[in-house]
Amino acid sequence: MSDSARGQKRVAETRFTLSQLMGPQDANSLGNVHGGVIMRLVDEAGALVAMRHANMPVVTVAIDSMTFMEPIRIGMLVMCKGELTYAGRTSMEVRVEVTAENPFLGQSKITNTAYVVYVALDINGTPSIVPELVCETDEERMRANHARERQEFRKRQRAIEDAANSKGSAS
Repeated sequence: MSDSARGQKRVAETRFTLSQLMGPQDANSLGNVHGGVIMRLVDEAGALVAMRHANMPVVTVAIDSMTFMEPIRIGMLVMCKGELTYAGRTSMEVRVEVTAENPFLGQSKITNTAYVVYVALDINGTPSIVPELVCETDEERMRANHARERQEFRKRQRAIEDAANSKGSAS
């Protein structure tokens, strides 16, 4: 597919929520859900958002940020709400907000926010061009601007790491 035939999709078309009730198998002996369980749910929700946008398989290439703000306990309903914030040529960034709800009290709180980067792959496993992202609201445009800044930062970091690795292999 050429860049001119990319097509476009709105942020609203990418939104997805993955929900799961937390049980004893998800937690430590104190009843707190393991961070790895939440990371897996975040990655699954983010991948589904990216797949909806690209209409093809995706792979995770980076978890840019994963902040744990509140503990999640056994018996809570975890909801991972994701939406695309950036679409490059083949890569996409997804913002996933994690909310934990006590289903008996109806109380919920945001516990985590994560930014995850995916690359779309064609049937041969080669990076593939994805549709452009159309932002319709001021909030979507603000998130897209922040996502572009994070993408530029990731590129600078990768260049620094590549330079350091090439120096290390030359000695």
